Amino acid sequence: MKNTHTLTFSKTKYSHQILNSLGVEINITDNPYQISAEDLFVMAARINKKRSFLFVSKVLGKHIPINPRIGLLTGELLANRYLEKVKNEETGKTKELLSAFRDDIGAFNGSPFIGEEHNPVIIGFAETATALGHAFFQSFKKAHFFHTTREQLPSKAPVITFEEEHSHATSHRCYVDGSLLDNQREIILVDDEMTTGKTAINIIRSIHERFPRDVYTVVSILDWRSELDQARFHTLEKELGITIHCVSLLKGEVKVTGSPEVRDIHSNTQDSAESAEVSYIHIDSEFPDLFAYEMGPSVTLGGEIRHCPYLKESGRFGLDERDQARLEIDLVKVGSFLSGRRTGKKTLCLGTGEFMYIPMKLASLMGKGVKFHSTTRSPIYVWNEVNYGAQHGLAFPNPEDRDMAQYVYNIPENHYDELFLFLERKAFDDTLGHLINHLKKYIKAIKIVYFNGGG
Repeated sequence: MKNTHTLTFSKTKYSHQILNSLGVEINITDNPYQISAEDLFVMAARINKKRSFLFVSKVLGKHIPINPRIGLLTGELLANRYLEKVKNEETGKTKELLSAFRDDIGAFNGSPFIGEEHNPVIIGFAETATALGHAFFQSFKKAHFFHTTREQLPSKAPVITFEEEHSHATSHRCYVDGSLLDNQREIILVDDEMTTGKTAINIIRSIHERFPRDVYTVVSILDWRSELDQARFHTLEKELGITIHCVSLLKGEVKVTGSPEVRDIHSNTQDSAESAEVSYIHIDSEFPDLFAYEMGPSVTLGGEIRHCPYLKESGRFGLDERDQARLEIDLVKVGSFLSGRRTGKKTLCLGTGEFMYIPMKLASLMGKGVKFHSTTRSPIYVWNEVNYGAQHGLAFPNPEDRDMAQYVYNIPENHYDELFLFLERKAFDDTLGHLINHLKKYIKAIKIVYFNGGG
C-alpha cells in the first residue's frame, strides 16, 4: 500500500495518520487565542528511536520556510500571553498581534511592550528555540537573555549543563557569567514545544542546585504534557519549594500508536552537477565596527580544535536590553545592505543550526518576497506528500563542523530565485562546497553571508 499522510480535525480533536504506520490523536484542551492547530504545525516521522514523531512548526522558522515576521511575531505573542497568564496584566497588544499573525502580512514587529517592572532572565533552548527565545526577549523593556548551546568551548566552564533526553544531541551547556543567575529574578525557559516536559525539569533542577529561587516559568508554542507529566511538575514544585508557571499558545493531550519504518536521508542526496552563481558577502568587512566577537577555541564532534570566534550578539553569551537595542539598530543597517544585494523576487534566507535569530531578523528587513528557515540537526524522514512536514530534504556535513550531520528540508526545486545562506563563523571549504553542490540543484543564485569570515 502506498504510504500516505492524512489529517482530519474538528475544532478540538485532530487525528493524524503518518506513513500508514503511525497514528497520532490530539485533543486540544486550551487555545487562548483560538489559533487553529493547522496554522501552527504539520507532522512528520522522526529518524529517532527515542521519539518516532515530530510536530513540524509552521511558525518557528526551523524546518518549514516562513514569513520571517511571523517567526518574530510568535515570540511576541508568547510574551503577550505570558503577561496575561502569569502576571494577570493586559498589554493592549493582543488584537494587533493576532491580526498580524492571521494576515501573515505586515506582521507587528515593534518596540518592547512589557514594562521595566518585569526583569526576568530568559533562556532559549538550542537549537530549535534560539530564535523563538530571542524574539520573546525582544518584547521586554528590561531583561537578560541567553540561549543554551551544544557547542563545546574548552576555555570556558559552563555555568550549568543539562540533558534533553529524547534528542539526537542530548547535552546542553550555558556559557554565561554565574552572576546572571545568582539572584532571585524569575527565570523564563522558552522552547518550541513540551511533549513530556522532562527537558524543562532537567534544566530547573540544574539551575536550582546552584542558584535556587522561588519562581520559574516555562513558555512554549505547544504543550502536550499528559496528566502524569503535569503531575511531575507539581511534584518538583513541592520537592524544591518553588512555583512553576506554564504558558503556551496551544495545549492538549497526545496519543501515539504504531511505529514508522523510516531510514536516514543520506542515501537520497547527491552532489549536483548543475551550475549556479555563487558569491560571498563578508559582514565583518562591510561593517567592521558593528559587531563584537567572543574569542576562544571550540571543539568539533571529532575533537578538532577550531580558533574561530562566535558572534556575541547571537545570544549564546548573554544579552541585556541595551545590547538588544543596539543590535536592532545595527541589523537595520545590515538588512538594508543585504536588500540591495537581492537580484530575485523570491528569496530564501537560510540560517544555520543555532544561528537563527539574526538571520531571521535580517530576512524580515530585506523586503517583500523573502522566506526564512534554518538547517537543523534533526533527522526527519522525507516523504513528498501533501500535509507532510518534510516533503524535500538534504543531508550534509555541517559547514562549521564536518563531523556533525545536518539537514535542511522543504526547498522545492526551482522555487526560489536566490538563496542567502547565513554563517556565524568561517566554514570548512570542503564541507561548505559539499552543501553548495547540493543546493545548486534547487537554487541557481547562492549568496554566502559570513559574519566572521576570518580564522
